[in-house]
Amino acid sequence: MTSKGIGLLIFLFSTSALAAWNNPHIVAPNSNVYHTAFTGAPKTLDPARAYSSDEIAIIGQIYEPPLQYDFLKRPYQLTPLTATALPTVSYQKNDTVYTIAIRPGIYYQSHPCFVPSNLNLSAQQLNSINVISDFKQTATQELTADDYVYEIKRLASPKVSSPIFGFMSDQIVGMKEFSKQVSDYIKQHPDQGFIDLRQFDLSGVKIIDRYHYQITIKAKYPQFQYWLAMNFFAPIPWQADAFYSQPGLQDKNITLNWYPVGTGPYMLVENNPNKQMVLLKNPHFHQEFYPGSKDRLPFINKIIFSLDKENIPRWNKFLQGYYDKAGVASDSFDQAIRLDSKGQPELTQEMRDKGITLQTEIEPTVFYVGFNMLDPIVGGYSEKQKKLRQAISIAFDYEEFISIFLNGRGVAAMGPIPPGIFGYESGEKGINPDVYNWVNGSAQRKSLDEAKKLLAQAGYPNGIDPKTGKRLVLNYDVSMSGGPDDKANFDWLREQFAKLGIELNIRATLYNRFQDTVRTGKAQIFAWGWHADYPDPENFLFLLYGPNGKAEHGGENASNYENKQVDRLFEEIRLLPNGPLRQAKIDALVKIARDDAPWIWGFNPIQFTLSQPWNSPRPAHAVASNTLKYQKINPQLRDELRAKWNNPVLWPLVALGLFLLAIFVPLIITYRRRENRPNVKRIK
Repeated sequence: MTSKGIGLLIFLFSTSALAAWNNPHIVAPNSNVYHTAFTGAPKTLDPARAYSSDEIAIIGQIYEPPLQYDFLKRPYQLTPLTATALPTVSYQKNDTVYTIAIRPGIYYQSHPCFVPSNLNLSAQQLNSINVISDFKQTATQELTADDYVYEIKRLASPKVSSPIFGFMSDQIVGMKEFSKQVSDYIKQHPDQGFIDLRQFDLSGVKIIDRYHYQITIKAKYPQFQYWLAMNFFAPIPWQADAFYSQPGLQDKNITLNWYPVGTGPYMLVENNPNKQMVLLKNPHFHQEFYPGSKDRLPFINKIIFSLDKENIPRWNKFLQGYYDKAGVASDSFDQAIRLDSKGQPELTQEMRDKGITLQTEIEPTVFYVGFNMLDPIVGGYSEKQKKLRQAISIAFDYEEFISIFLNGRGVAAMGPIPPGIFGYESGEKGINPDVYNWVNGSAQRKSLDEAKKLLAQAGYPNGIDPKTGKRLVLNYDVSMSGGPDDKANFDWLREQFAKLGIELNIRATLYNRFQDTVRTGKAQIFAWGWHADYPDPENFLFLLYGPNGKAEHGGENASNYENKQVDRLFEEIRLLPNGPLRQAKIDALVKIARDDAPWIWGFNPIQFTLSQPWNSPRPAHAVASNTLKYQKINPQLRDELRAKWNNPVLWPLVALGLFLLAIFVPLIITYRRRENRPNVKRIK
């Protein structure tokens, strides 16, 4: 190799490094592009089937149900999206009728399904199609009531297998009969690809005219309106179903599972779940404004979801400016957050120096420890059994748990309803008096002496079981993560019970086996949780409703709690509108449940969100899924700060170049001297 070759090698090496640096996103400077991450590949993007957070995060930006949540108001409130107003409600005999009016002039994204010739593709045409972008002809069409009705029919179709069919078939009139009708047709026509659901009548869902439709619900179910803000009730035109039902497209995985057809602010233009999902601003998006302003939505032109499974690399990219927002994992908590003298979270100096801001919001979620009320020891409704559960509830220090295992990202729950949901009471009025005292303006956990006194009254003085003369042994069922925190968590749990002299036997299993143990009523004490499907107290109180018992009825009442007074109050509460009467009945129900103590009430997690300085201020929203249309960034500031935070360190490259020169130049000189030496044969 010549000296010129060595120099060229060094030059190419250094310039290629300069070109790449560490930016994982290849976009033009000053691009109005929003960067976020997803941790697992979505299984489906079909709105009738998608239910996981990774799926909803994407399709929530594409599909539009008739209602949505007001982005700014708290407690959470419904507001129209494609509807002209909230549904009108009327009553017919024992049924409830919801009438929904859709705004005219809303159009779908351009899509090949709206080109009639694409609904019956020949084998020859299919040969040239491998991805949906191979279709050269696309079109759009106006949203109508028929599209919403067609999607509701899809929820009942055996071909779709929607996860909410079982529940909705108990609510929507005629849905079970409709599903059977379609199922019978499929059996009679097993080889038919597209089955046009318009040919089957669903008695509880009716098209009135082009922009109006009705849904009839059995009896009264006021919470149904919240379902109308979920993607399950977003519109699907029959053309999309017909288009994607073509076997040739299904063989190539061109299906509704992977290529959405929506009216929302964004459309999916790249679907690579092993790398990234890319959304582009929908040019046909209808007029919508940021609440209280004349700023038209959406603000962002493009959204890139990058697959990033590991916490630490994801966090480092955020610090480098390559993600616009981030959560706070345990691994990065100390670097991002510190607790002040009152235990309140605040940003570290490092974060403040970067201009990063912190948003916190208590999630509509409750994690609790449940007692199986069917168990002869920890269950039951006698005074002694209640006092045993109350004693354990006092000793189980959730404030300490939140501090140790959650870095303060939670608040101790006082009952089944989390903050932000109607029915939750704050301050002294809202404390659980069986576990807390109100002292100097705050809730203070009762003393361990009070817990031991209750334990003695329950018949277990100092934790001794009078039947055996030995320590009371209780079983705790929990799903293990397999991570390093399991042992610390289990040790802490044993300590809580040991305070009372009780021995805790932890039965840690894989999640599926743990679920079976709880489902069959074989657990004694167990860890459980619930995240709101919708922000209504009914969605939490039904976890204590007797007919929802998991062991007997297969419901979500995992503790199998049953109290006739609670059941009666719940049935009244679920039918009442928010107001003083509903609040009074909720207070009465919660008081009874606290006394019975079927749960150690646990904690409500706090969502921490870090925002880069180029993000416009936006509140967190723990319920809505379509919030990316509200986000706004300053791309120029982002480029400036990225450059500042990622200044290249050039001296290693220079040092490497000099090192290579120091090694190879003498070798080259020696080699060339030998090559140029005269080839003279010595004569002896």
